[in-house]
Amino acid sequence: MDTPELVLTLARELKTRSLMMATAESCTGGLIAGACTDLGGSSEWFERGFVTYSNAAKTELLGVPAELIAQHGAVSEAVARAMAAGALIHSPAQLAVAVTGVAGPTGGSADKPVGTVWFGWATPAGTFTEHQRFAGDRAAVRAATVRHALAGLLQRLP
Repeated sequence: MDTPELVLTLARELKTRSLMMATAESCTGGLIAGACTDLGGSSEWFERGFVTYSNAAKTELLGVPAELIAQHGAVSEAVARAMAAGALIHSPAQLAVAVTGVAGPTGGSADKPVGTVWFGWATPAGTFTEHQRFAGDRAAVRAATVRHALAGLLQRLP
């Protein structure tokens, strides 16, 4: 599914279940929230988005412990999990998706090459994480991240 189709499907499913979602974004810089709010009427199911590009923002806005970031790095399973959980704690939403990654073209390393993205999905059933590595330039990595984040939330709906 392309992004607009994913958003339409997600919107329908969230409205049917009377659920609200939130986003916590780093490498996508608000693109997930933007894709959701491109759809008219999104205020019925989209509650808020946090753009936490810096480590300080992750700590200040989402409550991600600075020690966790120092220990695991911003692009890690632990931080993605904490970002997703923090989005729920700091909003009235019932579901949240979080992304943290290396979109490129710089910033990659041997352990975390460009295209590395960690996802976190917080739901009533718990918080789930997943790692992906996307190919392409910065725009391609970010677009793939948006699609995967939305598809993952759809798969985890209660």
